[in-house]
Amino acid sequence: PRILTHTVTNDNDALALSPRVTHQDGTVYYNQEPVDRYRGHLYGLAIDIGTTTVVANLVDLENGETVSVSSFENPQRFGGSDIMNRISYDGEFQGELRRSLIAALNSEIMEMCARHSFVRQEIYEIVVVGNTTMRDIFFRQDVQSIGQKPYKSLIEHEYRDGIRSTTSLTEKTRRLGIRANPKATVYSLPLIASHVGADVAADLVALDITSQNEVIMLVDVGTNTEVIVGNAKRMVAASCPAGPAFEGGGIEYGMPAYPGAIESVKWNGSEFNWTTIDEEPPQGLCGSGLISLLAELRRNDQMSPKGVFADRKQRIIPLLPEHGITFSREDASNLAQAKAANYCGQYIVLRHFGCAPEDITTLFLAGGFANYVNLQDAIEIGFLAPVSEENVVKIGNAAVAGATAVLLSEKKRSDVEAFVNNIEHIELETTPDFFDIFVEGCQFKPMA
Repeated sequence: PRILTHTVTNDNDALALSPRVTHQDGTVYYNQEPVDRYRGHLYGLAIDIGTTTVVANLVDLENGETVSVSSFENPQRFGGSDIMNRISYDGEFQGELRRSLIAALNSEIMEMCARHSFVRQEIYEIVVVGNTTMRDIFFRQDVQSIGQKPYKSLIEHEYRDGIRSTTSLTEKTRRLGIRANPKATVYSLPLIASHVGADVAADLVALDITSQNEVIMLVDVGTNTEVIVGNAKRMVAASCPAGPAFEGGGIEYGMPAYPGAIESVKWNGSEFNWTTIDEEPPQGLCGSGLISLLAELRRNDQMSPKGVFADRKQRIIPLLPEHGITFSREDASNLAQAKAANYCGQYIVLRHFGCAPEDITTLFLAGGFANYVNLQDAIEIGFLAPVSEENVVKIGNAAVAGATAVLLSEKKRSDVEAFVNNIEHIELETTPDFFDIFVEGCQFKPMA
């Protein structure tokens, strides 16, 4: 799918390069331990395992340059489109989800080798990030505890019990079955808490949060949306199980951001005008198109805040009759619930931190399709907190940028390991008025 896979906030050239992988006198070292003879390149991989999409950066560890950026659909969708379904599936068919992902990743690595004329043995370190479930499946951990109260991974339980000193994970590629140098190391950033995983820790690296004094907000939009508010002194985090509706899941004519996906919609008084990705013939609506449509229906009084069409008997709107694309009350209901999860996360985290949207210096909007969302549309339907548009910065896939920075900098790695321990985590569902806020969030109107 079309996703912005780099971030404007992280300049690898500005990093003081201090990777763990080095070479001297024809020998490659990892953390000063010899691992191989020097073959001509020192490469690392930064990988963000999203519930829906996997993004991988191939990084030259000698000069800090990103050589290749690739993305592919997470092949685990056969186990369900959201985290809870994947956990359930993994409990019944242990290892299947992981095997499908490793196979797809190995295929991607071999394509990178062919494209850039190097051998897989020249990959010496891989930094992996993802939400707690995606990360732990990758590392062959039992994820069943993440799906049951208090929704914590076994790794987090062991950390809280003093058995582990960190929630980060380290393994060798050979043990994980990854086609890189057999002595290469796979490192994952630490978790924050519960479903707020290593991907958010990587976001914080990309934003250089340890030097932030102003109060910022991060909304990383996806199947599982994460929200963070704070600065270097204090930070509050929560995870919102939004589900895949805004990525096309469960919507009759919804689709990921592929060519032919409708990305914006305008009502001209008699019919809908639209634009598609790459100007291809329309096949369905991607996330930005769905948000645009909802805002346009509200603006023109064609739909109530509760998702009821102006003609109350009407169940389906013929959106593009000539292409057979429609939008139904059921679609609106599914989107309302996904939006409500995002709404709850932002509303409750802001309130818990003790600030209003106007107090936010910068709202960083991360995640694949979030880069193509019209901000006014998103704010008008309550998908985003009403932060002034000039204070919103779209940062693409910040998680993979943070993972890349960790590949290249020992200081970034140690800083994030220390910082995550002080983040306050909120379990949204245990908030006393959660249900009231969720119901309010189901309405297509700005956050009050």
